[in-house]
Amino acid sequence: MKKLLFTFLTLSAFSFRLAAQEVDTVPISTKGLDIKLKRSPLPSRIGTIQFKPVNLTPALVNAKVNYWKTRTSVGININQAAFSDNWKGGGVNSLAIGGLINYKAEYSKESYSYASEVILQYGKVKNKSQLQKKTTDRIYWDNKAAVQLSKNWYFFGSMNFESQFDKGFSYSRDAQGNEKENLLSKFMSPGYLTESIGFEYKPNKFFSTRIGTGTARQTFVLDTALYRTNPKNFGVEKGKTIRNELAFQVVMNYEKEIFQNVTLKTKYNMFIPYDNFGHIDHRLDINVIAKINRFMNVSITGVGLYDRDTDLKIQGSQTLALGLVFAFPR
Repeated sequence: MKKLLFTFLTLSAFSFRLAAQEVDTVPISTKGLDIKLKRSPLPSRIGTIQFKPVNLTPALVNAKVNYWKTRTSVGININQAAFSDNWKGGGVNSLAIGGLINYKAEYSKESYSYASEVILQYGKVKNKSQLQKKTTDRIYWDNKAAVQLSKNWYFFGSMNFESQFDKGFSYSRDAQGNEKENLLSKFMSPGYLTESIGFEYKPNKFFSTRIGTGTARQTFVLDTALYRTNPKNFGVEKGKTIRNELAFQVVMNYEKEIFQNVTLKTKYNMFIPYDNFGHIDHRLDINVIAKINRFMNVSITGVGLYDRDTDLKIQGSQTLALGLVFAFPR
């Protein structure tokens, strides 16, 4: 009896250990098996969901779309040097001042655009015991309207005007060593008015090329006696005040921040008269502006010009300036 009881307890313990161990399961397909599932004892309710309309009052925003972008820059440059009478290092007292106004307005709506830019520059330098001399003098006004034809191409019409504020002189010395002025130019002598139509290629915001297949330029020399001191008279016949030309024109513009706070701005203009393809005018303007702080910058400006109506050689000018610049809006 004791032996039978021991055997029963041993089998029971072994069965309990098997039940406690993890047992692998084998999936069995239930297809074809008559298996009935019991319904859930929890009650279920089926009803109708009703939607009620809600009136929403539209919110009106009092805002207007402005298709215009404008920017104005005003710059002032002043350079001054002074030396005592016994200064042995050499030098001359001098004072130079220059000013710049640059206004640009742009309009863009759908495929139509318009841009207008005004550049006004004037500067003078006065050295002790010498005559005053200009350092820069320019009036430039450019207007362009365009219609977009494709992603990068536009049909445009433009008109620009260029002249100067003050008289321009060359300088020589007389027998006594005194400086003498020789008049070369003045306001509207010369003055240029150029009208152009054609196509513009603009692949991005900082580069564009105008191809003016139909371009007309009027050169004005209102001082009919200017040829006495400037024999070429800017290509205008002596005794006349205007000259008309038809030409093919290419104008390329590039403006981009090449480094942090350093902007490169260039403009190249090629003018080919239809009546003389060998007489091509070129002008290249390069301007590098480095911003020091909110109101101060350093600028280097260079101009290269080749125009047979003024000189048979390439003309060039270069200026370096440190000055104050005020831009609106900021």
